[in-house]
Amino acid sequence: MVDKNIYIVQGEINTVVGAIKRNARWSTHTHLDEERDPLLHSFSVLKEVLNNITELSEIEPNVFLRPFLEVIRSEDTTGPITGLALTSVNKFLSYALIDPGHEGTAEGMENMADAVTHARFVGTDPASDEVVLMKILQVLRTLLLTSVGAHLTNESVCEIMQSCFRICFEMRLSELLRKSAEHTLVDMVQLLFTRAGGMSDSSKWKKQKRSPRPPRHVTKVSPGTEQPTTNGTGLASNITGGVTFIDAPSPISSGSSESTSSAVSPATDSGLELSSQTTSKEDLTDWDQANSLGLSLAMPLSEPRAAEQTGHLDLQNEGLRVEKIQSASVESIPEVLEECTSVAEHSDSASVHDVDYVNPRGVRFTQSSQKEGTALVPYGLPCIRELFRFLISLTNPHDRHNSEVMIHMGLQLLTVALESAPVANCQSLLGLVKDELCRHLFQLLSVERLNLYAASLRVCFLLFESMREHLKFQLEMYIKKLMEIITAENPKMPYEMKEMALEAIVQLWRIPSFVTELYINYDCDYYCANLFEDLTKLLSKNAFPVSGQLYTTHLLSLEALLTVIDSTEAHCQAKVLSSIHQQEELAKPSTETASGTKEPSNSSERSLSEGKPPSAVTELSGTCPPTSGCLVVDHVKQGNLNLEGENDSAEKSIPRKPTRFSCLLPATQELVDIKSKKKLLITGSEQFNQKPRKGIQFLQEKNLLATPMDNNEVAQWLRENPRLDKKMIGEFVSDRKNIDLLDSFVGTFNFQGLRLDEALRLYLEAFRLPGEAPVIHRLLEAFTEHWRKSNGSPFTNSDACFALAYAVIMLNTDQHNHNVRKQNVSMTLEEFRKNLKGVNGGKDFEQDMLEDMYHAIKNDEIVMPDEQTGLVKENYVWSVLLHRGATDEGIFLHVLPGNYDHDLFTMTWGPTIAALSYVFDKSLDEMIIQKAISGFRKCAMISAHYGLSDVFDNLIISLCKFTALSSESIENLPTVFGSNPKAHIAAKTVFHLAHRHGDILREGWKNIVEAMLQLFRAELLPKAMVEVEDFLDPNGKISLQHEETPSSRGESTVLSFVSWLTLSGTEQSGMRGPSTENQEAKRMALECIKQCDPEKLITESKFLQLESLQELMKALISVTPDEETYDEEDASFCLEMLLRIVLENMDRVACVWQTVRDHLYHLCAHAVEFCFLVERAVVGLLRLAIRLLRREEISAQVLLSLRILLMMKPSVLSRVSHQVAFGLHELLKTNAANIHSGDDWYTLFTLLECIGSGVKPPPALQVTARADNDTGAQSDNHSKQGKMHRSVTDVDVVNSGWLVVGKDDIESSKPIAGVSRLGSSPLVNQYSLTVGLDLGPHDTKSLMKCVESLSFIVRDAAHVTPENFELCVKTIRIFVEASLNGGSKSQEKRGKSHKYDTKSNRFKKKPKENSLRRSRASSQHQSRSHSDEEEDESVPASYHTVSLQVSQDLLDLMHTLHTRAATIYSSWAEEQRHLEDAGKKIEADSRTLWANCWCPLLQGIAWLCCDARRQVRMQALTYLQRALLVHDLQALDALEWESCFNKVLFPLLTKLLENISPADVGGMEETRMRASTLLSKVFLQHLSPLLSLTTFAALWLTILDFMDKYMHAGSSDLLPEAIPESLKNMLLVMDTAGIFHSADSRTGYSDLWEITWERIDCFLPRLRDELFKQTVIQDPVEMHPQKPVASALPSSAAGDSRPAAHPGPSEKPSDFNSNSESKTASPGTSGPPSLSSAVPAKASPVTDIPPAMAQSPLILQPLASPLQVGVPPMTLPIILNPALIEATSPVPLLATPRPTDSMTTSEVN
Repeated sequence: MVDKNIYIVQGEINTVVGAIKRNARWSTHTHLDEERDPLLHSFSVLKEVLNNITELSEIEPNVFLRPFLEVIRSEDTTGPITGLALTSVNKFLSYALIDPGHEGTAEGMENMADAVTHARFVGTDPASDEVVLMKILQVLRTLLLTSVGAHLTNESVCEIMQSCFRICFEMRLSELLRKSAEHTLVDMVQLLFTRAGGMSDSSKWKKQKRSPRPPRHVTKVSPGTEQPTTNGTGLASNITGGVTFIDAPSPISSGSSESTSSAVSPATDSGLELSSQTTSKEDLTDWDQANSLGLSLAMPLSEPRAAEQTGHLDLQNEGLRVEKIQSASVESIPEVLEECTSVAEHSDSASVHDVDYVNPRGVRFTQSSQKEGTALVPYGLPCIRELFRFLISLTNPHDRHNSEVMIHMGLQLLTVALESAPVANCQSLLGLVKDELCRHLFQLLSVERLNLYAASLRVCFLLFESMREHLKFQLEMYIKKLMEIITAENPKMPYEMKEMALEAIVQLWRIPSFVTELYINYDCDYYCANLFEDLTKLLSKNAFPVSGQLYTTHLLSLEALLTVIDSTEAHCQAKVLSSIHQQEELAKPSTETASGTKEPSNSSERSLSEGKPPSAVTELSGTCPPTSGCLVVDHVKQGNLNLEGENDSAEKSIPRKPTRFSCLLPATQELVDIKSKKKLLITGSEQFNQKPRKGIQFLQEKNLLATPMDNNEVAQWLRENPRLDKKMIGEFVSDRKNIDLLDSFVGTFNFQGLRLDEALRLYLEAFRLPGEAPVIHRLLEAFTEHWRKSNGSPFTNSDACFALAYAVIMLNTDQHNHNVRKQNVSMTLEEFRKNLKGVNGGKDFEQDMLEDMYHAIKNDEIVMPDEQTGLVKENYVWSVLLHRGATDEGIFLHVLPGNYDHDLFTMTWGPTIAALSYVFDKSLDEMIIQKAISGFRKCAMISAHYGLSDVFDNLIISLCKFTALSSESIENLPTVFGSNPKAHIAAKTVFHLAHRHGDILREGWKNIVEAMLQLFRAELLPKAMVEVEDFLDPNGKISLQHEETPSSRGESTVLSFVSWLTLSGTEQSGMRGPSTENQEAKRMALECIKQCDPEKLITESKFLQLESLQELMKALISVTPDEETYDEEDASFCLEMLLRIVLENMDRVACVWQTVRDHLYHLCAHAVEFCFLVERAVVGLLRLAIRLLRREEISAQVLLSLRILLMMKPSVLSRVSHQVAFGLHELLKTNAANIHSGDDWYTLFTLLECIGSGVKPPPALQVTARADNDTGAQSDNHSKQGKMHRSVTDVDVVNSGWLVVGKDDIESSKPIAGVSRLGSSPLVNQYSLTVGLDLGPHDTKSLMKCVESLSFIVRDAAHVTPENFELCVKTIRIFVEASLNGGSKSQEKRGKSHKYDTKSNRFKKKPKENSLRRSRASSQHQSRSHSDEEEDESVPASYHTVSLQVSQDLLDLMHTLHTRAATIYSSWAEEQRHLEDAGKKIEADSRTLWANCWCPLLQGIAWLCCDARRQVRMQALTYLQRALLVHDLQALDALEWESCFNKVLFPLLTKLLENISPADVGGMEETRMRASTLLSKVFLQHLSPLLSLTTFAALWLTILDFMDKYMHAGSSDLLPEAIPESLKNMLLVMDTAGIFHSADSRTGYSDLWEITWERIDCFLPRLRDELFKQTVIQDPVEMHPQKPVASALPSSAAGDSRPAAHPGPSEKPSDFNSNSESKTASPGTSGPPSLSSAVPAKASPVTDIPPAMAQSPLILQPLASPLQVGVPPMTLPIILNPALIEATSPVPLLATPRPTDSMTTSEVN
């Protein structure tokens, strides 16, 4: 079967042949004519061939292509025929009829390219001609883009491109055609450069031998058909300063048309000139192509037509073919040695140069031609490089042939090229980029046309995005140029240019790690500008609108700043995430994590990474420009990757380390050091530029230069520091004093292999040559010496060398100095040679060399620094830039993104936040506001990540300003805030950031607290935040805000009433009713605050870092009431927040406790008068204690802190007694089990006493509390002063008179506890029923609550411990005293106290409810001033029931304790059995029990027997009776029973003699009767043990004494009847027991008998007769001598003793009454109430018993003289102590009470 393709070809043949035949020129139809006609003939041959084959691939492509190509080449065909042939060829290509694998394909392609680019036809009319041109473009495009196109050679590709360019730039063609050409070019460029990615610089021709190198300074000119004319306008200036000099061939006119049209420009001016600027990395072939390419472009497309309209259109314009091309000298960089190879040949029909490429290593490839059958080499880098060079030359704005269209086209194609290929991988292309491309682009930045400006910015971006590591200084220049454009004040500068420049910066800024690289490579380079810093400053300045109007430039600047923030934030987020996933990450190899790609970006890296430690790999993968990764794929596809080439490029890709760094990723500290050194260097350079010595000296002082000057070091510095003034360098090195330095300076140049003029050019660039001849002489001498040494001493001697150097300088001046040129014609080559005749040691220099030198200087001036302006200066600056780039200074470090984020952020945050704030403030656009807020949030996230609290604080402070919370007055706040959406956003952001990153807030807390306070004042906070716990309120919560009248809590009521009147007047008139807008605004405000969730700050505070938490607490504590800023409510609000925060942070409360406690101390102990804040502080302290006592580690400190309450002024404390009582109750209920130490119990019980019964707090604490403000207030009556002072200093460590609570402090506070406790025990008079403390005013409700707390402890055996038992008992007794007579004592007392109390205390205890319900009329407060608790919102009657209840509870408690004491003690003793240390043991014997427990409790019960209320008395007596007769007490021995009489019963009986309840006379009688009966019962029950006492007689006499008194005490008959009965009973029992009998005595009766009756006879004379009638005393008088006592008795009892004794009892009541009345009436009359404490305890040194107690004391003394009977000389307590009483005949005596004292003293107790 025949191949279908053959039919296609045959069809095309028929079409073309048909068209030819139809044409007029071939009118004949004979066979012969066809045979003769070459075109038709070749077709017929082809037909034959095709008929004989079955597969098209059997023949070479050339065979079936040739006839068609001949038609295309033929000059005789018309446009349509040529067009058909082109269509056919296009079809063959697009149908893929040509087999790419066929051996003849390459040749066929070459022919095709040649034919189509040289297509000729006879023109008809312009439109049809353009159709043909269009088809030509189409074929060329298809040819290059199909797979067979790969076989084209370098030349063909160049020709194809050239044809397209010519159509593109021919302005006479229609726009459509030109645009098509443009599109075709774009596609071709894209293809070529995409393929370039896979071509290695050194592919298969690398191994060929180098050709011998011709002498460098000689240029051989091959004879051509015409002498070349010199290109005089070359702008060349080579990197090394050598002259690049091109002989551009002149055109030869074509044969077809002699006259060259006017459009032809002389070749010397053509676009080619630029080739003279190319760097040394080129070779001749390229020049040759460039010449033909460049020249033909400048030619017209079609010559003027001949008359017969058959002009030839010759695309190639063969007339411009140069038959021979001279080799030009190409000066090269010294480091890279290039080859200059010779010529390629041209032929008319096809120019087949087999030019592959002469690579940078100088390998040359010889020509071959297809005729010899050698293989054609497919195109590679040479043609791409040539194309690139040509595109670059198109962009030169200084070339006047480059029209705007051409420049634009060049830029467009360069964009495509750079987008398609990683140009940087190819050294030869890179050379072009570094020099011409950058140069032209920067020049284009200053053109007026915006389209060129924009296009060049785009190309720049592509360059620096992918190749910045090779373009360090170019990038620096670019950014500086952009900065100039942005800051230009020039009014002509269009706004769009600034905008585009900013856009360009933003775009660069967005390249990952670009900013970091700027910082590392420029800011941290000694000799570069601080690009990053300057740009940041510029951008932030630019973000602030001067006019107040926001333009796009401002937003762009902000965007650039935010880019840094964005990327840093993204890296921080990534780090946060990666730390979460770290475990999985560790498993992966480091390469993958380092370069974000999944595989190392190319195989070279992979091969490298195997042998390297991970760190090296990481650094390495960063060095690949981002574009390279995606091209790996292309490389592989192309199949051009040969490993050797790869390794070669891989070696290059290992990053080099800049010398200034110690490693590839220097530490932050290293950078800081470099930057500080850089600052010094800049200063030093500035000083050097004014005065060299000064600059050097400065740097020596700063240790940047060695101190004895090191010449080499200084020379190096002069060479590498671009900031130095070249003129100053010249003066300094040429100074006579610095001869050595000059040698070192010259030594820094590398002249090896450089021609003398090249070396000189390099030398003179480094400084400004001074004008004086001797100085020049010195400088040149040093130069020539060094040059000769470097180059192996050419020329005969150094003089010759010196002369030549001088001649070069003279020539330069002659050629280029305008002053010289005006006067004479400039020197010719001949003159130059003549001047140097015979100078070389009598011989001549080599002539060729001189000629080269001459042309080099003539064409390219040696520029003296600081001398020229304009283009010459630009060239000089550029060449210096290229030099610097070639040294180590040009190393550009690639850094992985995220490396120096911290450093960058610290530099940018200030400007960024300022700009953000400004934009946020000024902008109204929703989008922009959101952008600003997101910027703020990102800054916050970064600062949180790096822990930069200063940044975060700054942020919060800035944002707080925008919330409008601080600026507005409270009245308007809800409205203003509610109606301002920007303020809402700001507020939400502030709270969001505080919630999210509170950890690093420090100073900013103050602002947040301030904002919260404003919200609080404006009542915008959620209800939960203003409600606080309270002990009294029935709901357990009260609100801190009062909607009612704003009377202030601490003020007197009158004042608050007045202020209420005035305020409410104005307020109500001003705000009759809020408008709907205001209501809506307030609603919005509340909604917004709800979203802010301020409460979260409290609840989440447990997650804050400690430091931040402490700052927050500091901010809250700083809010204390003062005149200007804060009032009491503010402080209360902050206090409550503080307490809630402490409770949230219970886990680490130990860290913050000290602070809180100090604050509470300050608020409580320093309070002079009661106020709401003090109340909240007290409640707060108790709330904390209740919650914190469960925590073992802190409980001790917390309990100690409760002493703060004891440090409060008593007057203030009593006002908060309610709260404290309830709080303590709560505390004990929840935590009694956690209180272990005696000291802590002491604190709690003391508190209970102070609160419940108004006991003054221990003076030790009081002194401490006021040590700082009231030193005089030390307790003046304290017997323990010495000891106390010590404890005060202990406590007073902290200057504010503060109890420091540390570990040791808890120890050091024990002495205080000790003092107070020990101090209290001796003060209790054992022989009194009262504890003897000074009870102040107290509140019954508080007392009740305290009693409740006590009963809680007592009734639960678990809570009664050895530590608290005695304290418990004591407190109960104090409460008993307080509750006596329903607390009447305190009332009386209060009347008197007014004189001493402060003003604030006058309104006695306003109950809490009352202080909050301000609605009460103020008159009511007034009426309360002298009232007592009875008015506590309830009728007095209920009050009585309350106090009655209290007394009954106390009785019950005492009874309970009394009955359980024995079992409790024995269980303790049991527990402690194992303790060896006897001191600590608890004894459960009766003596201990009596002393610690039973006796005090009985005294307490007894004291209640003296209550004025009958009910209480009776109940108490019953309890007492039960208690005394209880079984446990039977164990007591005689001594204890004796003390029971002395300490319990006798004081009770004494007290009952007083007129306790005047209203209830009968009740009192009954009480007295029961008491006396109890006395006798107890006496009789325990008679037997009592008899063993030595003091029995005294005891008995005392009992008789009481019987006597009680006989006469009452008014009714009750007692006179009952007493004798009791007495009889006792006497009979005693008698029966034989107590009165004594065998020794005469009478058989003991002395006791005698004394007894003597005493009884005083009041019951008849009793003896009644009882003992049978007993008679025989001779009483005889006894007198023996008993001196007796002798006195008759005298006193001479008459009836009854009347004598009566006056005592009868007077007593009346005295008592009148006395107490007078006292109540006039409080002023009495002396100080604390009588007991006024009498020093030393009164009785022996027993340490305090002063006289209330009961009329019984004084028992050995009888000294009869006069003492019945008249006590002094009021001393009864002393019944065996140690003091003689066993012999003690006599009881009765004391008469002293009315004046009795009241006071009893009150005290």
